[in-house]
Amino acid sequence: MYRAAISGEKSGILSDIQAFDVIIVGSGAAGGMAAHELCAAGARVLMLEAGRDYDPGTETPMFNTPQDAPLRAASTPDKPQGFYDATVDGGSQIAGEPYSQADPPNPDKSNQFSWWRPRMLGGRTNHWGRVALRFGPYDFKPKTRDGLGFDWPIEYADLAPWYDKAERLIGVTGLPHGIENAPDSPPGVQLPPPSPRAFEIVLGRAFDHLGMKVAAIRAAVLTRPLNGRAACLYSTQCTRGCASRSNFQSTTVLIPPAHATGNLTVVCNAMVSRVDVDATGRATGVTYNDRVTGSEFSVTGRVVVLAAGTCSSVRILLNSRSAASPNGIGNGHGLVGKYLMDSVEFSRSSQIPMLEKLPVLNDDGIFTPHIYVPWWLLPEQAAGQLGFPRGYHIEPRGGRRMPTTGIGSLIDDGSATYGDALRAEVRRKYGTAVTLIGEGEMIPNEDSFCELDPTVKDKWGVPALRFHWKWGDPEVRQVTHMHDTFNKVFTLLGGAPDNSPVAMPQGGGAVHEVGGARMGTSPQNSVLDANNQCWDVRNLFVVDGAAFASSPDKNPTLTILALAARSSARILELLRSGGT
Repeated sequence: MYRAAISGEKSGILSDIQAFDVIIVGSGAAGGMAAHELCAAGARVLMLEAGRDYDPGTETPMFNTPQDAPLRAASTPDKPQGFYDATVDGGSQIAGEPYSQADPPNPDKSNQFSWWRPRMLGGRTNHWGRVALRFGPYDFKPKTRDGLGFDWPIEYADLAPWYDKAERLIGVTGLPHGIENAPDSPPGVQLPPPSPRAFEIVLGRAFDHLGMKVAAIRAAVLTRPLNGRAACLYSTQCTRGCASRSNFQSTTVLIPPAHATGNLTVVCNAMVSRVDVDATGRATGVTYNDRVTGSEFSVTGRVVVLAAGTCSSVRILLNSRSAASPNGIGNGHGLVGKYLMDSVEFSRSSQIPMLEKLPVLNDDGIFTPHIYVPWWLLPEQAAGQLGFPRGYHIEPRGGRRMPTTGIGSLIDDGSATYGDALRAEVRRKYGTAVTLIGEGEMIPNEDSFCELDPTVKDKWGVPALRFHWKWGDPEVRQVTHMHDTFNKVFTLLGGAPDNSPVAMPQGGGAVHEVGGARMGTSPQNSVLDANNQCWDVRNLFVVDGAAFASSPDKNPTLTILALAARSSARILELLRSGGT
């Protein structure tokens, strides 16, 4: 779609002409935003994407329903996210691109890390859930508040104008609520949120009764036209992609304007293995393998930006060994790959009897929840009454979207009902199932990190990552609190509590991994400075989730966008001043 007329065989030409001011590795939220900002300012940018070219405008089956697909679009080994998933070469297991686990799995695999990689232009922005929450003031200074984890070298006020910029650009819904540590946006920045649906109104009453303040969802889905993009049609899951450009994807919102400047060259299937440096320790470019031919190429640029995704950027840093950096770039103090984090994601479901026999309504709405519950127990937590130091927010799911084969679970396995009576029973119960999902904060710990595997390599001979993973006691207690809270809500509404065994999720399961090359105040305590600039290689920036110093209970994408925009301004300063 936006791929330059450069095949793997011709890519070598680039190393001879040295035409690029900036090389960006990755095309998702971080890479797309960096390209958008840098190209608009006149910088000549080369974007290297490890996956295939992808055009959601032509590839998204917007109006296809489950019955139009094989197996009613159910998951299969080659399509684990269902038939309509646009991922072709990606997933948690990719042929020829292995990763390993340091420890054998325990029964629930909660000590394992699942690394999901999209391998397509636009990265994870093609699949994410579009919940776009700002981090709050407390989230940037967690150690100052409770002595745990690490503070960021920036404060909320430093990032607030960049949140404004990102929200105006991509389109984010919301309302001002004045909730502690859930910052409101300035007037006129956000779009009007969608109205709550029937099941959300019912859940909202239970939340209110339990002292949990409900907020309008902050979602990167348009509820009115913006920048030439249409408002949401409510036609399908956002995770399929969006041909109408109504949700935010780098492929439809960031890359096209960057490409229109004439300053962007995109090369797909470019698997970057290392950052190249000269004798002075300055980055000169990157080396990559063409994923189709296997050929290796090197390209040069004045600035290198890693935006490949948290673990991919960490792997590139670790593999970038030289005389100046024998353990990898930025790893002089052994911090690259350390303190890997994910969201503590936990869910429970129940059937709510009062939702039975609702009239048929066209209330599908946007794909995200229309409401959410920000963390509501900050005073109790500060007083030490909860037994765990960090919180979570709640995203409810439910409604009466187009049914899948899973509708059969509404009927008890032992039921002898059939025919018209069976259909009537399904209609009575359809739409009564609700799910509550908690997204909690993980405190960084020394037992969760990734490193280069000493023996396992990918098909190009590049060392693979080996993961170590362990949830801390605070996360375990947090999940127990989620379980108990969700069952209180279900019971209050007449539903049955979900008392299935409480187990910790698998690391990486939320696909919110961050950390591994964190920002900080000195080379001794961090890999990057407050501008996402590598302490050791000053013309190298890491602008994706690897830079995070903490993993708050808010989904990370909006913060990645804001940080990428902010660091792009710093890159432009360096380019203009000749400081690269």
